Amino acid sequence: MAVNWLGLLSIGVFYVLILATGIWASKKSKHEEKKCSGNRSEVAMVGGRNLNIWVSIFTMTATWVGGGYVLGNAEVIYDPTKGLVWATAPIAFPINMILGGLFFVKPIRSKTYVTLADPFQEKYGNVFGAILFIPALIGDILWVACILSALGGTVSVIMDLSSAIAVTVSAVVAVVYTLLGGLYSVAYTDVIQLTFIVLGLWVCVPFILTSTYSANFTVAAVTKLHQEPWIGKLELKDVGRWVDELLLLGIGGLCYQAFYQRVLSTATDAQAKLTCYVGGVLCLTLAIPSLVIGAVAASTNWNETTFGSPSPYEQGKAGMILPIALHYLCPFFVSLIGIGALAAAVMSSADSALLSASSQLARNVFKNIIWKDASEKAILVVVKLSVVLCGVIGAGLAMLTSSVHLLMIVSGDVLYSMLTPQVMCTFFLPQLVNLYGACTGFVLGILLRLLVGQPEIGLPDVLPLPWDEMQEDGSRHRLFPFRTAIMLLTTATIILVSQLGEWISKKRLLRSTSDADMKRDTHYMEPIQRHAEESEKLNEE
Repeated sequence: MAVNWLGLLSIGVFYVLILATGIWASKKSKHEEKKCSGNRSEVAMVGGRNLNIWVSIFTMTATWVGGGYVLGNAEVIYDPTKGLVWATAPIAFPINMILGGLFFVKPIRSKTYVTLADPFQEKYGNVFGAILFIPALIGDILWVACILSALGGTVSVIMDLSSAIAVTVSAVVAVVYTLLGGLYSVAYTDVIQLTFIVLGLWVCVPFILTSTYSANFTVAAVTKLHQEPWIGKLELKDVGRWVDELLLLGIGGLCYQAFYQRVLSTATDAQAKLTCYVGGVLCLTLAIPSLVIGAVAASTNWNETTFGSPSPYEQGKAGMILPIALHYLCPFFVSLIGIGALAAAVMSSADSALLSASSQLARNVFKNIIWKDASEKAILVVVKLSVVLCGVIGAGLAMLTSSVHLLMIVSGDVLYSMLTPQVMCTFFLPQLVNLYGACTGFVLGILLRLLVGQPEIGLPDVLPLPWDEMQEDGSRHRLFPFRTAIMLLTTATIILVSQLGEWISKKRLLRSTSDADMKRDTHYMEPIQRHAEESEKLNEE
């Protein structure tokens, strides 16, 4: 297989541009660190809390419109067993942003929080707060794997280059510029990357639509031509599963640290909310090119193309249908523009997830538990080591599966099932919950999710669910909205056990479960309490 050297050169130029932008942004980060010498690690994590509003909007949008989003949308609409009605991400992501702006900006910005784990550690103590971070870490690493897998498959299709090499090189570039400048490098490179995504994909759409190999894709939406209509079917029995996936992405996305890093990096609550609302609109708009390409691919007679027979779906390559369509339905130079857009989409999300996981590891595990008197320099070292470690693990996982959509769903699943109940209770029901309830709910959520299983990734389904349909191969087709059921059951358990524990403590059978009596780390709490007192004084004045 001959390497496409011209394509390789074009992608190399793109990577150099991104890396140069990251290096430039790192100088701005160093300047901010000098101004905030006492909180250098916070500059790396939340950009000194003074990020330009336009940069903030770009980085928020680019984080969500990643490789998983772009390739996953095309995969779902092309897959004859799914179709457009199952493309829940373009609906869920704007919902995610709007809900975030309406309800989550104020709680996370009310104190000097830096990560999502901060409010957990404030309420439940450092150790259990850090334990709650584990699902977030898993979700971030799976997200990195999802988007690196997207790029690996893309490059292997268009450039005749090993996907393992593409994943490795992309991971290295993302790790390097994230190491150099933290959030500043991530945010400013996101501006370049989002521009590539918008221009690159929209440039490809006219060529895809005018391809001589494709039937009228509007006719193919409701009429069977080369495969089932790409509009898809949503039967009554499948409504529960559809709602489950929609809520998973729409609400589970509010548990990603990457979201809160951008919310916390702005100067005011109003700017943070504007970032969310505009980002939601852009997420919906930027779904259109990938959906169109997926629809055209579903309308194409692949036997007439140089791809030949069997079709991409029959070869198990539905996850790579977007780059396949760019390669076989567009002129060569147009496909190069498309690959640049996809590379941009991948890296814009990979760097965000890497910084997200490393920030919580450095602050909430290393600083608050392992070495409470750690210097700012030591914390920054741990941030950088964590970026490298998470990049290596994510790249390794990216080589294990070809379904981008599956990784995207599993990543959100981990957070939705296990972390959403904790976020909701801590932010909105703090007077009703305590450590006993939170611990019980966390264990129950993990146990139920493991028992339900995920056969697609090798996790057996031990716990039978209602409304399951047995397939010919012996597998179960799940119709029950089990993720939402686990989330609601876990939330109810946290509240009930907390209240039961409070009642028992009043009978002097247990140690008091009130927040005042919980074992706290005063070294961690003092800055937050001091900030709250200062804010109250300013409001009074």
